[in-house]
Amino acid sequence: MNLTCQSEYGTLQSVFIKNVVDAFVDQSTISKEWKELNFLGEPDFKIAQSEYLLFEKLLQTNRSEVKKFEKNASVTMDSIYCRDASIATDNGMILCTMGKAGRMNEPGAAEKMYRELGVPVLGRIEAPGSVEGGDVAWLDQHTLAIGRTYRTNAEGIRQMRALLAPSGVDVLEVQLPHYKGPSDVFHLMSIFSPVAKDLAVVYSPLMPIVFREELLKRGYQLVEVPDPEFESMGCNVLAIGPRQCIMVKGNETTKARLLQAGCTVLEYEGQEISFKGGGGPTCLTRPLWRRAE
Repeated sequence: MNLTCQSEYGTLQSVFIKNVVDAFVDQSTISKEWKELNFLGEPDFKIAQSEYLLFEKLLQTNRSEVKKFEKNASVTMDSIYCRDASIATDNGMILCTMGKAGRMNEPGAAEKMYRELGVPVLGRIEAPGSVEGGDVAWLDQHTLAIGRTYRTNAEGIRQMRALLAPSGVDVLEVQLPHYKGPSDVFHLMSIFSPVAKDLAVVYSPLMPIVFREELLKRGYQLVEVPDPEFESMGCNVLAIGPRQCIMVKGNETTKARLLQAGCTVLEYEGQEISFKGGGGPTCLTRPLWRRAE
């Protein structure tokens, strides 16, 4: 089987997650941390566990191997959004430097697990560079799109280019707008989720024209998320295979448009684990190997 880490939509073979019990720990920990981390509300630990159990079950639809980051006292409840701490490439993981101060220890905690499990590490983004995984998406096996945001800066993108140049990867910088400012969670994948080689879920009102035109030039069909469903994470869609999607329940128009485009759609309740922390299904996972499709 031809496998790659450099895909957002190939059939998922293995994936890292951070279980809600190991990230949120308990209600007392949530109560101490949620305001400082800019969650929209205090998650209910018991309900969050139920939501996460269903989400984890959906991830195993294609019998994917699920690996779990362990509880780590050096990180916060934000570590449930484990995509952000590292980038997966065919030559090893690239450890990030986080743009959000409260998450600075997450890449080190992820590296510890990678070393223990024998997952190779290609390199790391060093300060003053910053990159977060939510700003990074593979358009194809040889093209990586990186959002220039408040979480991912110019120096971080320069370092990413240098790390990927030996393997012939083209890095496409995507300049994103100010939107709600530095304290908000606004990543490239807030407005762009590839779900097949020729299909992506997008929120065009916040998408740079140059990037949108590039997607169309590459043959992407765009599933447009309506305004009311942008805030409810309609654009944050995880592909577990080509046109096999996991999304947060409640985004009915986006779901209907995905179905019309020939997709299978699986849903989970995400009030506690997604809405309140601003992290949908792509944020909750660090995909590793996928089929090259």
